[in-house]
Amino acid sequence: MDLQIIKNRYGLIGNAPALNYALEVAIQVANTDLTVLISGESGVGKEIFSHAIHSLSARKHNPFIAVNCGAIPEGTIDSELFGHEKGSFTGAVDSRKGYFETVNGGTIFLDEIGELPLGTQARLLRVLEAGEFIRVGSSKVQKTDVRVIAATNKDLLEFTDRGRFREDLYYRLSTVPIRVPALRDRREDIPLLFRKFAIDFAERYKTTPVQMDEEAKNILANYGWPGNVRELKNIAEQISVLSQNKLITAADLRRFLPETSNNRLPMLLSANGGVAGHEFANEREILYKLFFDMKKDVTELKKMFVEILQNPDLARVKPGAYANDLKELKPQEIFQPPAIASPGFAAAQPAVYHNHNDIQQHEEVEESLSIMDKEKELIIKALKKHKGKRKDASSDLGISERTLYRKLKEYDISE
Repeated sequence: MDLQIIKNRYGLIGNAPALNYALEVAIQVANTDLTVLISGESGVGKEIFSHAIHSLSARKHNPFIAVNCGAIPEGTIDSELFGHEKGSFTGAVDSRKGYFETVNGGTIFLDEIGELPLGTQARLLRVLEAGEFIRVGSSKVQKTDVRVIAATNKDLLEFTDRGRFREDLYYRLSTVPIRVPALRDRREDIPLLFRKFAIDFAERYKTTPVQMDEEAKNILANYGWPGNVRELKNIAEQISVLSQNKLITAADLRRFLPETSNNRLPMLLSANGGVAGHEFANEREILYKLFFDMKKDVTELKKMFVEILQNPDLARVKPGAYANDLKELKPQEIFQPPAIASPGFAAAQPAVYHNHNDIQQHEEVEESLSIMDKEKELIIKALKKHKGKRKDASSDLGISERTLYRKLKEYDISE
């Protein structure tokens, strides 16, 4: 089946390879009864994929229901999913069918599956393995034929490490995993999405569609989009309704974008000024890049002071107290500036220059650098800072709690 036809049918916009791959997997698995786990950040459009899978399957004429597991109170979710008998708990004045009974023969989409209580997870595992369930307050086993599509914006493997999600259920759900890419991983699609939203809102509000100049497009493409497609749609609607100009400039756009980002990692820029953080495979490569960028800055500072010593006239370029003080000092009194220290990095030892000959003959001796040692040092400091709380330490380090747990084992760090 043609991808573009499917995209048009379900409102999927974009041609990013990651998006196309996710859609291809959904099409291939649709006509089976395999359980599917759709993962991705909030706002990427996971529910659209669930509708597409159901509509392309042999169950398309049977019921489909979407259930937000995080929106149902823990005390009633078993009743909602599996039903209950009269008098089984306070307020149960009548018997009630659950979703797995009413959607028999169809598809149930369990969104935010990571929010399910452990007891409910055990019941769900029974449904997936044997197609059986028991109403709350009953002892009668009932059969059901329901296809389950689950979705999550959490790291379920991390949840299994912390005992919040059953490992056997995780592997039963993820028979076919589908990863929906975040908007920042498909930046080439951002202008297409914005244009589509702008046209839709112009038709709704009977106005002319807004457009963007090149600078505004660059800002739009390089923004982090923590809310993904949902956030982009909201921004497009705000601009369509509130903007006085139909050609949006960079200044106009900045009024609608949040000033801060939820990303705790520093944003790295590539040589052409674009965001380059996503080019690194993992946090160790990012740390490696930051470390050597700092080393380069320190080296440039050394060169600057050597040039001033060799040519004192350079100190007169910008008159001021510091330049005058420097000019009055004797060469043997001038020390190399202390290295710029950053949290988690050991400061380099300053070297003393006694005269110009020493400067000419000086061979720069660098401290031995070990990324693993520095990473281990950072992790130990973060754990001490947060008194052994992994969640706070991982948040401060800008990595997931599961990654921190793995690194504690890798470096044999005792908490």
